[in-house]
Formats: sequence, C-alpha cells, structure tokens
Amino acid sequence: MKPIYKALTIAGSDSGGGAGIQADIKTFQMLDVYGMSAITAVTSQNTLGVNGIYDIPLEGIERQIEAVIGDIGADAVKTGMLSKPEVIELVAEQVRKHRISKLVVDPVMIAKGGASLLAESSQDALRLKLIPLAALVTPNIPEAEVITGMTIETLQDMKDAAVKIVEQYGAAAAVVKGGHRLGDPTDVLFDGRQFHEFTAERYETRHTHGTGCTFSAAIAAQLAKGSSLLDAVQTAKQFITLAIRHELGIGGGHGPTNHWAYSRRETGNGDNTPAIKESE
Repeated sequence: MKPIYKALTIAGSDSGGGAGIQADIKTFQMLDVYGMSAITAVTSQNTLGVNGIYDIPLEGIERQIEAVIGDIGADAVKTGMLSKPEVIELVAEQVRKHRISKLVVDPVMIAKGGASLLAESSQDALRLKLIPLAALVTPNIPEAEVITGMTIETLQDMKDAAVKIVEQYGAAAAVVKGGHRLGDPTDVLFDGRQFHEFTAERYETRHTHGTGCTFSAAIAAQLAKGSSLLDAVQTAKQFITLAIRHELGIGGGHGPTNHWAYSRRETGNGDNTPAIKESE
C-alpha cells in the first residue's frame, strides 16, 4: 500500500481562498500529501484587500496542533501568518515539544494588497524563537530586509541575507525569493554550505495572490515525502511558476494563482523545470 504523507500548516485563513491555509491545503493536495491545519487567525479578504483580521485564542491554536499531532501526526510542518509574539512563542514551543524537524517558516508580513499581517512587536519573536527551529525560511525580499535589517537590491545582497538568516539567526537553510527584483525572478537558496539559484521566466500578471504561501507549502509537501531540500525547492519553483503562468483571472484585484496548473501540466510543451545552478 502506498504510504500517506501528511503535512500540517499553521497559518491564517483567507476567506478569498488564494492564500493562507486554503492555498496550503490546495498545494498539499496537488502534490499528493494529506493536508491538515491549525488556524491562527481568520481574515476577511478578497482580491481587493484585507478588511478584517480576527485572532484565534492561544488555547484554540494549541488544541488544534495537539489534536493533529497527537492523533494523525505530520511528516512536515509549515507556518504562515503568526500575527502576535505570543502566537509565535506558542508555535515554537509546540515545535520543540513534538520534535518537529521538517519545519518550513514562511515569514508572512505583508499581504499582496499592502496590509500588514505581522505586528512589529512580533519581528523579534520570529527571529529569536521560531527561525532557529526552521529547516528552511522562505522570505521574499521585503521580508528578508525586515528580518536581517539589510537593504537588498542585488543578487549578492540576496545571498548575504540568506547567509545571515542561517548563520546569525540559526535556521538550517534559507531561500530568498527574487520576485520583487526586475528581470526574470531568481530565488537564492543557501543550505548552510553552498548557494543554489533557481531562475524562471517572469509573467506579467496581477494574479499573484498567495504565491509565498503556495511556494512554501510545496516545499513542505515535498519534504514530507522525503525529498531532499534541493529537490523540494526545485519542485516548488516549478509549481509556483506554472501557477502564475496559467492564471485563473479571478476577482478585480490581486487574484489567486492556479493550483491546478502543476497537476495538469503536459510534458514537452514548454513547461520545463526552471533553471537551477550552484554558485559561489
């Protein structure tokens, strides 16, 4: 019998379905991983923006995690929106308690429409409590700037930020996503020893809501199945590139990506794996 791999997302709920736990569960499913969730906050949002954030009590978050891990278990865990220091500390405590080694931390800070999703008081808690427990941290450039205090403009800046997240803040690895830079989007992975660059074609579209959630969820799914970190990031890059390329065109603002695209891809039609190279 084929094993059933399981992944848990600890994140906020997106009523519009494009990001948060909804994006994570869709991604897990498309990658043949059984998805579970512990909701940290409920948001009222659509493609036009966020108009309400409602936090789940700490006891409720803890009970969700305990219920899932205590019965079903999880081969990998990813975190998303953790809006308060107390929530970050609780999640870190649960990670340590359950000895979760395959932890992917997506440091969700700002929604696509510009709304802040991470209180300033939470930034230190993220750096000091959760990042040191991560197998991988997946910031975009603005998030990496907040975490490291650096200004990131060049590819070398991205590499320096990834190194700082690993060597100064204690993550096992970091991938800094380059979608905010001009040109083809290049992501930089530092695995603690060497760099790997992942480059794909840029597609001009406003339908990119939930890209960070989807990317990190894809990595978590692949890690749950036993993939190496390098292979997991490679698959995630392909998954999100196809999800952006084959947009759904939903909503009047920043619409969601297409979580069906990866499973519906055809070999030999130009949907090739994004380029990867090792670098100094």
